[in-house]
Amino acid sequence: MKLDDAISKRHSVRRFVEKKPNWRTIIEAIDAASLAPSAGNIQTLKFILVDEKEKIEKIAEACQQDFVKDAHFLVVFCSDSSQAERMYDERALRYVKQQAGAAIENFLLKLTELGLATCWIGAFVDDQVKDILKIPSNIEVEGIFPIGIELGKVKQKTKKELSGIMFFNNYGNKFMKKWIRSDT
Repeated sequence: MKLDDAISKRHSVRRFVEKKPNWRTIIEAIDAASLAPSAGNIQTLKFILVDEKEKIEKIAEACQQDFVKDAHFLVVFCSDSSQAERMYDERALRYVKQQAGAAIENFLLKLTELGLATCWIGAFVDDQVKDILKIPSNIEVEGIFPIGIELGKVKQKTKKELSGIMFFNNYGNKFMKKWIRSDT
């Protein structure tokens, strides 16, 4: 699948077929996530692949989203900012969040390419998830991703046109200044 195809086909999925995906395929997507850029090459992210049904059901409760319990796997993205904080002080958290976002996008696109589906869950009770997965208190949970094979196709919501979200040289300027060559 071409990158442009993966970008346009990627969407949030909340309904999965009964068939369980191959966990090795999910590891391919986690590997793609691990290749995302990071400030100073400090790889702050950690990944937990969960396939125990009881844990998945408890995490679904912590997310307050029932469809999560229907997934065969969850991937939980975590970050450890301690090394980044030593190197970047007050900017560390920004860099860690940027790395998480870049890694998550790699992950989502790779899942799409591999024929798997997910929905990025960012709303959950942190302490409950940490307790269920025995995550240390100094580690942040960045996102939870229920993984499966999409059940049926849902019409995708349209995105805003580029002309409504892109500006030139200043925020709000929708027009590119015409450049006139000075050597004519």
